[in-house]
Amino acid sequence: MLARILLLLALLSLPGALRAEAAPAEKPGFASRLTIYLAKGAPDACGPGCDRWIAIEGQIDQDAASRIRRFLAGVKDLQRPIYLHSPGGNVEQSYVIARLLRSRKAIARVGRTIATACTAGTQIDAACLKIKNATGEVGAELSTYHAMCNSACGYLFLGATSREVAPDAALAVHNSRLILRFRGNPPPEVVAEARRRRIAGADRDRAAFIAAMGISRELDALISTVKFESLHVLTRPELYRFGIDTRPLAETMWRLEKGARPFISKIAAVKKESDASFRTMEWRLYCENKKRVPLMFAGEIDASTAGKKTILIAASADMSKEAGGPPVRFGKYEVWNGAVDPDMVKAVLASHSLQVRETTPEPEGKADVTSFKIDTTGLASVWTQLGTSCTSVATGPAKAWPANSLRPTPWTDSPWTVGGTLPNVSATPAATPAP
Repeated sequence: MLARILLLLALLSLPGALRAEAAPAEKPGFASRLTIYLAKGAPDACGPGCDRWIAIEGQIDQDAASRIRRFLAGVKDLQRPIYLHSPGGNVEQSYVIARLLRSRKAIARVGRTIATACTAGTQIDAACLKIKNATGEVGAELSTYHAMCNSACGYLFLGATSREVAPDAALAVHNSRLILRFRGNPPPEVVAEARRRRIAGADRDRAAFIAAMGISRELDALISTVKFESLHVLTRPELYRFGIDTRPLAETMWRLEKGARPFISKIAAVKKESDASFRTMEWRLYCENKKRVPLMFAGEIDASTAGKKTILIAASADMSKEAGGPPVRFGKYEVWNGAVDPDMVKAVLASHSLQVRETTPEPEGKADVTSFKIDTTGLASVWTQLGTSCTSVATGPAKAWPANSLRPTPWTDSPWTVGGTLPNVSATPAATPAP
């Protein structure tokens, strides 16, 4: 008996790796080692007044923490945001990196860094990795669209003191897989006991880490229920409730969608005042047509509101430039389709935000009014790209609902998921309404 106890203690002292690595299907497109580098983009590429950031991407390998420690020691700008794009990897390394980020009071976001010197779609080939690993800044673009921070990357992300997950990006979790290496051929019961103890210890470490990062215990409880072979993408209410991303309004970047009918769009998730749930909305601008620019708003219907809602969108640079009206309701969604004139487009491009006001009539002549602002940073640049795209396609008369309805977004809890796209709606494009 004593010999077995001594053998068990010896086995427990052997190195073991705790991994929350991504499922094999997620790994294509990621380097096998975590890469960290300085990136520089266009003005306001990473937000108002921000054009430089730190990129961390790839799988979290067993030596990642030491490399990131050395790298961060040479970066004195503590306000430079960090953008993460990783399928996961070594959990123990992610804990160490997370504490490094916490010591810097780091700003972390989920986003893909696209080095402009690399051929599109080959961001992880040898030539591109050589550019990223060289000294100096790498010219790049940023995108949150389908960016991910999954599995062990999520722990790394929790280390930052400021955390942002855009509505079109993913933060996904699951339970870890324990890899133990034994010498010799120990009895099965000894192996089982060693595994049980290491798993129990890993669970305690995870719970303690999450608590130390100031995150709700609900996250730890959720992770324990998700099998390693699966992934749970945290919903917007979960991100908010767990204390991971506590912004009442989360937005995507303005993004160009090319195709038969190009458009630029932004998605926002807005917290309801009554509870911790969120409404997801989208704005789209299409190619100019006879000096009019088709504008579309779509969003989830708030079931708690009664009466016919009116939406009004105004340019912050000139509040007299506004558009909107009653949206068309059907099922879970509401849509307003109209068109704006070139003067309003100019006002919008010169604005720092769009002022959005939703008004719902109430009994006794009262009205429930909800107002919020949508950031226009980056809109002017994407608008120029839209103009270039529009010249290469034929754009017929503006229709009330775009031929390509809201595109499925499997990374978010948005309403336009597979099987939940909106049907066509017929309505005449509206002119700018009177105030």
